[in-house]
Amino acid sequence: MIKLQPVAFESMGVRSMCCLVETPDLSVLFDAGVSLGQRFSLAPHPLEYMALADARKRIRELAKKADIVTVSHYHFDHFTPPFRSDTVWTWSSKEEAEAIYGGKRILAKDARENINYSQRKRGWIFRNLVGPIAKSIEEADGKTFKIGGTELKFSPPLSHGEEGSELGYVLTVTFKNEGETVTIAPDVQGPISDDALYYLERCESDILVLGGPPTYLAQSKLQEAAFERGFRNMSKLVAITQLTIVDHHLLRDAEWRQKASEVFLVAKTSSKKVQTAAEYLGLNDNLLEALRKNLYEREPPSEEFMAWTRLPLEKRRRTMPPL
Repeated sequence: MIKLQPVAFESMGVRSMCCLVETPDLSVLFDAGVSLGQRFSLAPHPLEYMALADARKRIRELAKKADIVTVSHYHFDHFTPPFRSDTVWTWSSKEEAEAIYGGKRILAKDARENINYSQRKRGWIFRNLVGPIAKSIEEADGKTFKIGGTELKFSPPLSHGEEGSELGYVLTVTFKNEGETVTIAPDVQGPISDDALYYLERCESDILVLGGPPTYLAQSKLQEAAFERGFRNMSKLVAITQLTIVDHHLLRDAEWRQKASEVFLVAKTSSKKVQTAAEYLGLNDNLLEALRKNLYEREPPSEEFMAWTRLPLEKRRRTMPPL
């Protein structure tokens, strides 16, 4: 039996793909990170900061019961950096990282191979600062771990979007227990990469948690073509998967359902199900970032909050926003 609990996602108001996965043998906190992002030349709305606070609280609480914590790659919405205190984007700190990673077995992306410069640097610092407080840190790229009746299979490094992307590589993880298979595939963006598609097809998952194309970034015909390939590949996976949870980058676009209409059509004709992480939990979607401009118009922030947004960035990073 595999129990999947989405913890923080775009459909829940923040940037993340954090999940808790439990089997009779172990509890795994997948990608214990969360962040907000720059959009529309506006600071995150107070409601986004409230969602960030809630997500941080959930991650910290669920980390207490986790035996293993994963790091699929070193982007700030996928791990909690122990080397910076930040009250603008991540609400991370040394203390927050210690609460999540302290005493845990960490299965993480190799920080030396198949990685870009910025993530190599973050990964090196992460290992040096978290290593002394963690139970262990192990490179997971392409490895399979068996714990009791549960198997955790990590993919080889797969492209973060298109092949050769400057954003580097990510790891997916497949959980198997008692005939059930659940795969979490962060930041494959559809997948856009055919190599990622072929890998995920072979996983034969009952449930697939999938990061969709970042359509909100489309600025050229070339990008649009890549995103269309992402949707085509997503449709192929939806057709062979009982339940696909589609979220993350795609839900930073308020019009994501229209753009993914072919995916929903394939699900219907194949008698399969597509949901967001929020819907899987029985909640309504809460696309705060995608609707940031509307939030500023509908619920204008206080003068005190707006004054905080005008502070120099480094000062904001040391000062909690007044909510």
